[in-house]
Amino acid sequence: MARIAVIGAGMGALAAAARLAVAGHRVAVYERTETYGGAVRRFEREGFAFDTGPGLLPLPAVWRDLFIKTGKEPLEECVELVQVDPSSHHVFADGTEVSLPNASRAGVVAALDEALGAGAGQRWGDVLVRAREAWDRTRRPLLEEPLWPNWSVLAEREPYPSVPHKRLLRTRRAGTLAEIGAWELRDPRLAALLESHALAYGLDPRTAPASAAVLPYMEHAFGVWCVRGGMRELARAVYERCLARRVEFVFGAEAVRVLEKDGRAAGVEFADGAVAEADFVVAPGTLGGRAGARGEGEVAPQQGLPSRLTVLLALRGARPEGTAHRTVVHTQDREGELEGLFGAAPAGAAAPTVTVLRPDDPRLVPDTGHEAVTLSAVVPAGARIPADRVDAVVSVAERVLPDLRERLLWHEVRAPGDIARETGAPGGSVPAPALAAAGGRLLHPSNSTGLPGLFSVGGWSHPGGGLPHAGMSGALVAGLIVEGPEFRGSQ
Repeated sequence: MARIAVIGAGMGALAAAARLAVAGHRVAVYERTETYGGAVRRFEREGFAFDTGPGLLPLPAVWRDLFIKTGKEPLEECVELVQVDPSSHHVFADGTEVSLPNASRAGVVAALDEALGAGAGQRWGDVLVRAREAWDRTRRPLLEEPLWPNWSVLAEREPYPSVPHKRLLRTRRAGTLAEIGAWELRDPRLAALLESHALAYGLDPRTAPASAAVLPYMEHAFGVWCVRGGMRELARAVYERCLARRVEFVFGAEAVRVLEKDGRAAGVEFADGAVAEADFVVAPGTLGGRAGARGEGEVAPQQGLPSRLTVLLALRGARPEGTAHRTVVHTQDREGELEGLFGAAPAGAAAPTVTVLRPDDPRLVPDTGHEAVTLSAVVPAGARIPADRVDAVVSVAERVLPDLRERLLWHEVRAPGDIARETGAPGGSVPAPALAAAGGRLLHPSNSTGLPGLFSVGGWSHPGGGLPHAGMSGALVAGLIVEGPEFRGSQ
């Protein structure tokens, strides 16, 4: 039985802790804040409750696997999962609207044909077919296996099978998500639909590789789910599973350094000078990078990713029946929005793309005569959010909530600084999932590090950001510690 110190109580760390405890190790989790869950938090006031991190769950199979491997009670006995339908409603710049059925390719094709015109659904479906090829080619190395030592193979090869496109007497193939939209979808509304999946993770579709088409594919192939009571309930269930497996938690313990002895990790030093000895240390990627523990030739951490602005709205009046759980209101100035986020234009110069979450969940409101609504938009990391930027987000949301201001009881703003305080990510940056191609720019440092006995877990480590990826990260770290460097992931 080894002593294992886990730094941080984010979702990836909790997943690793539960699996390691079941394997017979003595696990202690040290968290600098006073609660667990990392970015998966809840804000409560006057009977209203809001998720301040992810609001929807793709690929719940990752968390089902954790609960199967760590105890008798399956995930569905610990939280109530609900598949949302439609998976999303979209309002485009020209006013066109479409609702996309959940996990139904035929339903999505039919809905797009009806809303955008004949042939639109077929073109979208064809892109998803090609995205499936990219998924099949990259699923294991990007999600289910430790990062390959020869990771440059993933960096150099574009797995998305783009179709030939004649442009200026030359035949070219799409190498970015924006080029797929322009050359294969050939409709600005379909392009906006495709690009919104990348933008949701803070990726610039103009530079995101074509392999980013796997992001909408994952959603359409495996569905989107919500958790009754909010996503915080998932964090609670994982935390309680850790407690049941006798994982120890120490809150208010800020780790500042990984200790070394005889050339390997030997424990953790805290801000108050206390020390916890350990045979293995599991740390978030943000700490591991500062410790300089990456191996020679290792992929560098992602840099410069944006953050999120979230506006929580407490509204009087019931949620109208048939309202979509998630509505995406697309920007009317695509280039202006992208330049403000990733280029030289002033941030906030263009009205942003806004995601509106309106869950049908009585546990999130004081009674049926009220509604809890969450607005979110991508903003630069470290940005100070002026009042007019918040007002711009609310104004965009009024396209689908025209009576919003009349119904508003109060609102709460969550800025990048709040994310930074809760997660420790510089500027409140939000990590993106690992993607192939792009020269390795969207890969993440491996879970093994250059210091024996030190392992990296969570969104800033392989396989990257997002709730499914956090669970996979925890599984990979547990496998590497239990089975050793020969571990190659689930079979």
